[in-house]
This record gives sequence, C-alpha cells and structure tokens, in this order.
Amino acid sequence: MALAALFTISACTTETAQDPSSSAASEEHNDADVQFATEMIPHHQQAVEMSDMALEQGGTEVRELAERIQAAQAPEIETMTEWLQAWGEDVPETDGHGSMEGMDHSQMEGMMSPEDMEDLGGAQGSQFDTMWLEMMIEHHDGAITMAQTQVADGLDPEAVALAEDIAESQEAEIEEMEALLQGSNG
Repeated sequence: MALAALFTISACTTETAQDPSSSAASEEHNDADVQFATEMIPHHQQAVEMSDMALEQGGTEVRELAERIQAAQAPEIETMTEWLQAWGEDVPETDGHGSMEGMDHSQMEGMMSPEDMEDLGGAQGSQFDTMWLEMMIEHHDGAITMAQTQVADGLDPEAVALAEDIAESQEAEIEEMEALLQGSNG
C-alpha cells in the first residue's frame, strides 16, 4: 500500500514537472524573437515621437491618427521590454528620441534619420501633415517588413502573434494615411 502511494505521488510529481509553466514558455524563444523585440522597441519609440509632433503640429485627422498610433505602440513597447527582461536579454536604451546610442538606424527598416526628424519638426500646417503622413507610411512599411520576418523566423508564440497584429494594424493605418494624402492632394 505504501509502495502504491509512493508511485501515485511520483506520477503526480512527474506530471507536474512536465506541464509547461509560464516561465518555461517565456524561455521558448530564439534569436529572431530577440532581434524583433530589440529593433521594434526603438522603431516604435520613434513612431511615438513622430506622433508627439503630430499632436502639437498636425491637423485634426493627423492628430487623431497619431493618438491611435501612440495608444497602440506604447503598450507594445512595454510588452517587448518585459519579454527581453524575461529572456535575460538587454533592453535597448534610447535617448528619448527613438534612437539607440551607438546604433546605426540606417540598417533598420523605415527609420527616419535625425535630419528627417528635424525637418519634420520644423514643418508647419499642411506641409507638416503631408511630410508626417509620407514619413509614417515609410516607417510603417519598415515595421511591417520587420513583423513579417518575425512571423517567418520567430519561435515565441506571443512575439509571433504581436508581429501579426503589428502587420495587420499598420497595413490598415497605411491605407488610412494614403487616403488622407489623396484627400489633401485632391
């Protein structure tokens, strides 16, 4: 009887040890997941910075879009930061302007140069709206490319799901921005 109880306890213990825990699931990641989060954080931070400019300088429709972009991307930055921390990876440090010290953003899809950001900051009225829309379309195109790479190469299911969401939402926002551009040029 004692032996039967021991086997029962062992069986229960074995089953529990085989069940994936949330911490074990967070360890299921690969280099593509790390690269996605590490690069998308400053990419999103630059979009948030561009949106800050739009909230100050943009027309009504651009401001409304900028608010939605910020509302979507700020929580995604927090999520990706938490993933990197859980994975024991470095979280990119930024200077508050969407750029990482010592990193060449020209290699990152859709990132604006410091000169582009300065030009955008100096634009006013309809010129600002047009520049912002054109730059944000390019920026979103870059994010979509990064997201597609994550979907193809990533391992972490949450990171892949976020990449799918980013691609879908930013494709819809590009359509909206293109319509706004056509309306301003029409």
